[in-house]
Amino acid sequence: MATTKTTKITKPAEPATKAPSAGFMKPVQPDDVLAKVVGDKPLPRTELTKKLWAYIRKAGLQDAKKKTLINADENLKAVFNGKKQVSMFEMTKLVSGHLKK
Repeated sequence: MATTKTTKITKPAEPATKAPSAGFMKPVQPDDVLAKVVGDKPLPRTELTKKLWAYIRKAGLQDAKKKTLINADENLKAVFNGKKQVSMFEMTKLVSGHLKK
């Protein structure tokens, strides 16, 4: 008498849909300096970042040779605490300093 092994076929687990982090979706209020660039209405950090990059692209402020650097115009110079040029990563830190708690 031969025994047969039965295997249970299972469905692959469906990938869990990750809900956006509440921290990113919570509206933040730009201060007066940052408001000159992104507007004065409270907005989520994701939208703030989009508006900031739209401003940088429209004004052609991304460095032509090294794309990770942002050249400051008068409005961004105030946001960048007087610096003429910052990296993208430093920009995020500096912008966070211009959000009202």
